[in-house]
Amino acid sequence: MNELERTPLFTALTRPQMFAGVTYSYFVINAVLAAELFLIFRSIWVLPAALIIHGVGVLLCLKEPRIVDLWLTRVRRCPRVRNYSLWRCNSYRP
Repeated sequence: MNELERTPLFTALTRPQMFAGVTYSYFVINAVLAAELFLIFRSIWVLPAALIIHGVGVLLCLKEPRIVDLWLTRVRRCPRVRNYSLWRCNSYRP
């Protein structure tokens, strides 16, 4: 009986593009949010807030690297229906 042939799978090929510990989309969202907050408040104290938000993103991406992309897809593809408040879920039948 022949043995199974194994081929190595590099995890870097199966994960999304990361930048500073978070996905690229999260990094861009955080940068845009920090820039907008800086323009609104005109304060350097926005920078520590952006670093805290980035830290939260790093913690989220440790468990599941695609968490932000999955959440954005869920928000786009699965909007809440009218009877959400009644059933606390998307129920399409009354």
